Amino acid sequence: MARVKQESADVDLLLWEKRYWDQGYEWIAGIDEVGRGCLFGDVIAAAVILPKGVIIEGINDSKKLTEKKREFLYDQIIGQAAAWAVARMDAAKIDEVNIKQATRLAMKEAVTQLQIRPDVLLIDAERIECNLPQESIIKGDATSQSIAAASIVAKVTRDRLCAGEWDQLYPAYGIGVHKGYGTKLHREKLLELGPTPMHRKSFLTKIWDEQLTLF
Repeated sequence: MARVKQESADVDLLLWEKRYWDQGYEWIAGIDEVGRGCLFGDVIAAAVILPKGVIIEGINDSKKLTEKKREFLYDQIIGQAAAWAVARMDAAKIDEVNIKQATRLAMKEAVTQLQIRPDVLLIDAERIECNLPQESIIKGDATSQSIAAASIVAKVTRDRLCAGEWDQLYPAYGIGVHKGYGTKLHREKLLELGPTPMHRKSFLTKIWDEQLTLF
């Protein structure tokens, strides 16, 4: 099986998958999330099962790819995946249970929605409550094709929401520009306009110890 060509020729993005294929596992699901560090909007998780032996040229951690490249790879992944799913937890849920637990819930929901029951889960630096075998992989989106594919699907999904639906709901906040992250523009808009119902109140109180109370 050929290596996936990446920035470094030493990185085999099928290393983890091969380990499980060699043990007789067929359906390997990669799981990752996007939006964990944002001040606004949902945290979004994706689960992707690519058929055994499929190599999608150019896949990498979504953060290392241009928007144009992510969009191209998104279509490739969706077109070649045996199964894929996306799930989301909103700001209210994040404030209720904390971001770590909300992320795990979104990941679990994405796995539940898969059209094929996976034999094993490869998860980027997390573990979820389920009866399936799972491997928590540090920097998994840079070392596993399955996780990297999930990272791209989650990132494109969230970016489209930011640039489309969410930006239209709150056009004055620049959501389509900063994607909900705590940029200078975003902080300025928050101080000027106050938070929306989609802002994570638990995050805002943490980042402005020196600022005026926003609520």
